[in-house]
Amino acid sequence: MTEQPPSPPTPPPYPPWQPLAFYWPPPGQAGAYQVAAPIPPRPDPWPGPDVAPTPAMLGAAAAAGLAAAATLPFDRPGLAWLLVTLLVTCFASTLAVRTPAGSSAAPQPAATLSRATWAVTAVVLMGVGTLRAAEWLFPLCVVAALIAGSLAAAGGRSMVGVLLGAVAVPIATLRALPWAARGLAGRRGTRAGRLRYLVGSVVASLLVLVVFGPLLAAADPAFAELILALVPPLDGRWFARWVLLFPLVAAGTLGACFVVLAPPRVDGGTAPQPAALRRLEWALPVGLLVMLFAGFVVVQLAALFGGSTHVLRTTGLTYAEYARGGFWELLAVTMLTLLVIALASWWAPKATTVDRVVLQTLLVALSGLTLVIVASALSRMWAYQQAYGFTVLRLLVLTFELWLGLVYVLVIVATVRLRAGWLPPAVVSTALLALLAVALLNPDRFIAEHNILRWEQSGRIDTGYLSRLSADAVPALVGLPEPLRSCALGPLANRLAAEGTDDWRGWNSGRSAARDILAGYRPTPASCPQQELER
Repeated sequence: MTEQPPSPPTPPPYPPWQPLAFYWPPPGQAGAYQVAAPIPPRPDPWPGPDVAPTPAMLGAAAAAGLAAAATLPFDRPGLAWLLVTLLVTCFASTLAVRTPAGSSAAPQPAATLSRATWAVTAVVLMGVGTLRAAEWLFPLCVVAALIAGSLAAAGGRSMVGVLLGAVAVPIATLRALPWAARGLAGRRGTRAGRLRYLVGSVVASLLVLVVFGPLLAAADPAFAELILALVPPLDGRWFARWVLLFPLVAAGTLGACFVVLAPPRVDGGTAPQPAALRRLEWALPVGLLVMLFAGFVVVQLAALFGGSTHVLRTTGLTYAEYARGGFWELLAVTMLTLLVIALASWWAPKATTVDRVVLQTLLVALSGLTLVIVASALSRMWAYQQAYGFTVLRLLVLTFELWLGLVYVLVIVATVRLRAGWLPPAVVSTALLALLAVALLNPDRFIAEHNILRWEQSGRIDTGYLSRLSADAVPALVGLPEPLRSCALGPLANRLAAEGTDDWRGWNSGRSAARDILAGYRPTPASCPQQELER
């Protein structure tokens, strides 16, 4: 009989959750197996807190949610927004101060000062809703305040660190929900367990009231009137406050605690540097772009100093058409140039003195020429506003262009020094300061005053647009003669009357001043001129 070859050995067992790099009989060794070491798992860049939230944290989050649901005027800016922000900030700051100095969550003194500055900026941005009544301005300030508050909790110095720090708290808000469940999943008799049963008791009590209250109210009209007097109307505002604001603010407070106790390592690792290009490989396209910008700037200088006569003679367009047609293209150029500068700084070699000098020369030249392009865009928008009046969009675009010019000045300074570690936080902070400057300007009143000045010079005014501004514009519009005053103030006064008076939660300085000015004012019926601002 033919002897059978021995069967290959059984592979050794291994845990299924450990992936094998190689597991196959090598050539020439039919009965042997080679098992590579398991691939080590990647370390979690943000493991989160190693302890469950304390009852004090859960109680503070619930208190913040209750304060928001009970006080915030959901449809308008007011004092309550600032008070709730102060409440959440004070609690997160107290938690940060109590963090042990030797723990990984405790920042360095310089980082502590930076985070305190971000926190103050967030509070000031939320305070805009107490001073200004502009409905379009406050949502921008809320978004900017959330970004500043997230940076206050997470920190961030590099470009990637600032981007991650700006979204750390929103991400942690989702991660904080299972983290909060850990705090509620204690045994009965412990503090966390008692808190869990207390929450269950509150929910059961609410169910009892919801079930038996309407039945008893239907049984007795007098008892029904008492219930209606005690229970707030269940309208859309109540739904928005208790169903949206309560969970959002409570979860956001827990998310801030999550980040303060275990901040993500936004600046912990060193990003891999790409292979540096040769000098000619990156300098050729950047140099051609510099030459292209130089030619454009020569033409723009003639247009800037030649005035409207030069524009009409060379383009055949009106000055407004020339400004409106080229502004958005110039804005796109300035934004794309920032990307070019970032990529060139990333890939350009810096090993030798010649490499550094070439990098500094080309990037400073490119940034300087782009500043002239920014100035050209600003001049176009300014001329357009002088010809057709101010609007909210035009004022915001003008502010954005001014901020872009400041960013390019910062880029030039960073390029000359060849140190850009401070640049990302500076760019974000100047953007927030630009928004605060717009709020300090009182934009709606500024727009109304400059449109009235234009009317005094040209006799043209758009009362329909002015009537759609917020209560901040009332001190300027009240000086118009009739019938223009009634055309501009009439719809605005009707809106304020329909909103009713504000209590302490919705108190706003702009609306309060407008109501004092309009006390006893009755608009005169008149035919309003239809002189729309050219859009």
